[in-house]
Amino acid sequence: MRGVRKAFGGTVALDGVDFGVRGGEVCALVGQNGAGKSTLMAILAGAADPDAGVMMLDGAPYAPKSPRDARRAGVAMIYQELSLAPHLSVMDNIALGIEPSRTGPLGALGMVDRKAVRSTARAALDQLGHAEIAADARVAALSPAAQQLVEIARALATGCRVLVFDEPTSSLAQDDVRRLFDLIARLKQRGLAIVYISHFVEEIMRVSDRFAVLRDGRNAGGGITSQTQSDDIVRLMVGRTLEDLYPRRSRVPGAPLLVVKGLAPDRLDPATFTLHRGEIFGVAGLLGSGRTRLLRGLFGLDAVKSGTVTLGVHAGPGRRRLGEGGPSSPADWWNRGMGMLSEDRTGEGLATERNVADNMTLTHLDGLGPAFFVSPLRQRAAARTWIDRLDIKTTGPLQRVASLSGGNQQKVAIARLLHHDVDVLVLDEPTRGIDVGSKAQIYRLLDELASQQKAILIVSSYFPELLALCDRIAVMSRGRMGPPRPAAEWTEHALLMASSGARAV
Repeated sequence: MRGVRKAFGGTVALDGVDFGVRGGEVCALVGQNGAGKSTLMAILAGAADPDAGVMMLDGAPYAPKSPRDARRAGVAMIYQELSLAPHLSVMDNIALGIEPSRTGPLGALGMVDRKAVRSTARAALDQLGHAEIAADARVAALSPAAQQLVEIARALATGCRVLVFDEPTSSLAQDDVRRLFDLIARLKQRGLAIVYISHFVEEIMRVSDRFAVLRDGRNAGGGITSQTQSDDIVRLMVGRTLEDLYPRRSRVPGAPLLVVKGLAPDRLDPATFTLHRGEIFGVAGLLGSGRTRLLRGLFGLDAVKSGTVTLGVHAGPGRRRLGEGGPSSPADWWNRGMGMLSEDRTGEGLATERNVADNMTLTHLDGLGPAFFVSPLRQRAAARTWIDRLDIKTTGPLQRVASLSGGNQQKVAIARLLHHDVDVLVLDEPTRGIDVGSKAQIYRLLDELASQQKAILIVSSYFPELLALCDRIAVMSRGRMGPPRPAAEWTEHALLMASSGARAV
């Protein structure tokens, strides 16, 4: 790809970008949200047309008019949000769009050859080394890791030569990540050219041969990964070092604010813990350990078998108190001073088809108009306050949330909690799928909120951020929460051991 340019109206997304990857190589494409990575890969995959520039594939001109053209040419992309048909079987997904056909009983063409579909699927799965995945299984019933394998098998079935992975580990457990890296190594040995997009510098260092950095739609640098320090890659991306990512003010935890006793959502052992004002309390664990189920039960999104939750006096508007009892509905918790950020940002965390102002204010419209009315001018003014404070990259309060980058979408979701003035922030994977620069901004914000005596409960699969941010950490393993300990008593290795059940939590 040479001199690729792309503009959307007055916004220049790509400004003369060069990028290339060789067969038998993994090249990491890195940069902050909004740097132009997605636009560049959309052009490569035939989902967008460049305004200028040329592309070559195996030395021949390459200009796909659609994703189907790109796949036929041998270019496939595995998106972070998998593009599978969940109601169909594994083999139907793998053969989708390339279904073998045969002659019908009356000589008509176009009938799908089911035997050939099964054979195509089995051959692709065997290539991956995952013959254990049943061709007849419905995709919706598979784990996220198995679904990702089906997506990769579909790419291999079409004869791909260039394979793009977009944040492939964001929903995978540690063992699945290791197996994915082993698979990428095998694909590289077979001569595939692999583009790997990730916001995790550790993954880039581990899996890639080369890296290319984009910043503000331009090439910012690149090099051979094994000859580069991780700190140098971060500096190219955001202009700061790794040590600058985790600010930490002096904190003095205050009085207990949230007291949870024996809370037992479905399939979890009872959990007991206390969250204090001015404290960041972390919950570590691997995918499937029950962390999200615990938070959803706490916030009233899922049913619980037993337990009590006590929330102290809310310091925001209304100054209400909740006595002991079972979890209330999410609306009750919002009104009583506790807000939750879902790990599923696009599925349930945001109304992506609504604008920025609506997403920030819909849980708390008080003061935005007389009586029961809402003044659009006041609503937009309120949204602009948070846009400025959180440095959200948007054209304004009326921009549709779906058109924002992942990091800016996450800031909109956090702004809703701040606009509501909650005292307890329940955050499930708040930095998943966002770039290093946006993570640094969120870390600074959480540190500031804790210093203002807000209480923060955070679930994260990324152990370095828990160790850097939290005052105390508890580990969940197989549905059971262990006793919280000061963060200084944990190491990344100890968290991993406890999370995997290799050591009692």
